[in-house]
Parts: sequence; structure tokens; C-alpha cells
Amino acid sequence: MEMPHVRLHALNAQPDIPLHDGVIPETTFVGPGFRGHPRLSYVPCRLSMVPRLFRGPLAPDVVVVHTTAPRNGQVSLGLEVNVLPAAIEAARQRGTLVVAQLNPRMPWTYGDAVISVDDIDLGVEVDAPLTTHTARPPGDDSRLIGSRVATEIGDGATLQAGIGEVPDATIAGVLERRGLKVWTEMFSDSVLALEQAGALDRGTPVRTSFVFGSHELYDWVNDNPRVQMLRTETTNAPAKIAQQPGMTSINTALQVDLFDQANASRISARIYSGFGGQTDFTVGASHAPGGRAFMALRSWHPRADVSTIVPLIDEPVTSFQHSAVVTEQGVAWIWGRDERAQARNLIEHAAHPSVRDDLWEEARALGLA
Repeated sequence: MEMPHVRLHALNAQPDIPLHDGVIPETTFVGPGFRGHPRLSYVPCRLSMVPRLFRGPLAPDVVVVHTTAPRNGQVSLGLEVNVLPAAIEAARQRGTLVVAQLNPRMPWTYGDAVISVDDIDLGVEVDAPLTTHTARPPGDDSRLIGSRVATEIGDGATLQAGIGEVPDATIAGVLERRGLKVWTEMFSDSVLALEQAGALDRGTPVRTSFVFGSHELYDWVNDNPRVQMLRTETTNAPAKIAQQPGMTSINTALQVDLFDQANASRISARIYSGFGGQTDFTVGASHAPGGRAFMALRSWHPRADVSTIVPLIDEPVTSFQHSAVVTEQGVAWIWGRDERAQARNLIEHAAHPSVRDDLWEEARALGLA
């Protein structure tokens, strides 16, 4: 059967996804494979809410998953659980198709990753290498930002440990801590570094929704019951995040303004990424006992050659009310300060020195000075 068009829904699509004529790329979080595509259909949604879309406006007709080979009547979703269990359940309820790529190289992971082969309509056996990620060493600014955040993390804290130079640099600064826990949307090799350093609480599972990193990391998660792969509506539920002791969320943005509003999604009104889990974790961590939500970014955007601390962002807001904004310049504490103190801290401790005078002038015009 030939169809005039199809909608291909994928989170954070990578560059190798074919998008020939008739394929409409659809997503709630734009990856490099979809970014800037003229037919892009972007659906704004916090990641914790995406599973609900599959029971309603984005009900799937076909769900394609990448799994392990079968074992005792089950398969594991391996490295990525994310929104897939919800998509599979929606397909089962609608009587539509679930296709699995059965790959013996996929690590067997536990938790919500394990599904019955009865939930699969068609299995295709493959033997394909897994995509890996090699982290580049953090630059000087990232190391400084990471060290500033790490100073604020004590023994027993729970970490949202993502991917990138600043999270890697932050983790490098807490390898001497003990009793650390992980509750995160995703993690990479930095969590393996914590394990090897003896920093993790071995009595608490490492909880995440997907994993992306090196083959060494994949070997560690394979058949490791301490790593619990959970569905997105669990890992990203603000109420669940708020239950984690000392929850420490570390996110980044393209811009932060003097009202502590962060834009992490758009450039010149065009969608660049999306909400992702930033809003979920900022809210959840802020409500956790001893929890804090850090916004970490360079004070100056190297490619755009502009300040990332601005008077007032003119893009949709991704998150706000952070505990602190951290740049290589310093730590601007936000939570509990009045709006003038927040603006003063951002200008004096987070903004690049070359724009501080201009920011003070704008702050006066905004009634913040």
C-alpha cells in the first residue's frame, strides 16, 4: 500500500534518520536529525507528559523498538526505555503494530525495560553495532562551572547526571563524595566514573530512562540489576523527583534573563530543542528535601559571540525559579531573594564583566535596580 505521507515520531532524532519525500518528522524534543527540517512538526510538551500524547492526539499506528534477543519469553528494551512502554501499550490498546529489532548486542537491562514477547507482533533479527558516544574533555570554562556546582554537592545527595561538558566536569568534582544516588532522565560514562570511584550508594539502584555512552558503559549496565531503567512518566514526574533526598538538578540554557527566566529551547523564535526534562527536574528538585536546581551555562556564548545573561528574554520560557545560576564567573544565588537581589546577583556573579554596565542600565529601566 502506498501512502501520500507518514508522520515519523522520534525523540532527539539523530542525523542518520532518512527523511525522504512524504515523511513528516514529528517530535516533542528536536534532535540533530530533525533540527531545521522544513516539514518539522514540533509538539511542545514536557517530557513527563509525552506518554499521555500516545493515548490521545499522537496515538501510534506502528511502534518500532530496538531490543535484545528473546530470553525466557521476554526481551529488554536495553539502553532506551523512555516513552517506549507507553507507546507499546497505546499500540496494544488500539490493535496496531509493534515491531522489534532483535539485536544480540543490545545490553539486557531491568525495570521497565523488560517486556513480554507477546507484546511484539513482528520481530526482525539483526546483528548491528550500537551507537556510542565519546565525551570530549571539558574546556576550561566548563571545568570551572562544574567545580562550582560540585562544591555545593554533599555526601548522600541524589544527582540528575546528564550528558555534556558541564555535567562531566561536575561529576569529576564529586568523586570523593560518598553515598551518592542517581535519579535522572539519562546518564553517560560519568555515572560509571562514580561507581568506579566508590562514590555511589551501593544499596540504592541507579535509576534512569536511557543510557548513552561508551562500550565500557554498556558492558557495565548489561545484566546489572543495580541499574533500573524506568519509564519517562516515572523518572520525570516532578512528584517522584521531589521524593529524592538532596535532589540536585543540573541543567543548562541558551539564555537567562534578570528575572531568572531561562530559554533552553529556541533561537530567533525557531525551535532548537524543546522542554525536554528541564522543567520537570527544576520543579521536582526544588520541592525535594534539601534539593536544589542549578542552571549552569557559560556567561558568553562562543559561537554567537553574545552574552548569555540578558535583560529580558524574548523567547518562550523553558524554566524559572532556579536555586542558583552558575557560570565561570561565579554563583548567582536566586531562591529566596527578592527580584532586585536576584538581578544584582546575576549581574555581579554570573554575567560576563564586559556587559555588566549595560545590564545595570537595563535593570534600572526594568525596575530591578
